[in-house]
Amino acid sequence: MTLPTFLRPLGAAVLGCLLTAPVALAANGENTPLHLDQDASSKAASPSGPGGGSIVRTIVGLAVVIGVIYGLTWVLKQVKASKAQTATGGGLETLATLPLGTNRTLHLVRAGDEVVLLGSGEAGVTPIRTYGEHEARALGLLEDELPEVDDMTPEGTGFFGWLRARTVIR
Repeated sequence: MTLPTFLRPLGAAVLGCLLTAPVALAANGENTPLHLDQDASSKAASPSGPGGGSIVRTIVGLAVVIGVIYGLTWVLKQVKASKAQTATGGGLETLATLPLGTNRTLHLVRAGDEVVLLGSGEAGVTPIRTYGEHEARALGLLEDELPEVDDMTPEGTGFFGWLRARTVIR
């Protein structure tokens, strides 16, 4: 016999109330005296604020949680970097991706000197057309590469020209 999913939490709540009811009734809270005639001096002697030990414990707990968070981010970065190194290949490069609809995309991939247009969907990946590098440039599928910058001759003048020449993305 299976219960509907909404009845399970309701049944657990009712069962919990039934199990804790005898404990609540056994407390006999109506007959417990309140002792309202105590001195104000006995109340003043009891500590009312948090002690120094609880503040230190809170700070140490916070430091442990922050350390765990930083440790997990470091581990996740290491895992991501190791997966990225194994996934990259020397001969393949994704040039563009165009989503067409749900689970359907077009990918333009460079494989060596060829540019391949791929269609991907639920049925799999299908090559649509293969272009040579010159044909792809003529059709505008490839961007013109940046001209090579000589590291010894800075573009412009001064420090900023030298820095621009050293940091150009090739």
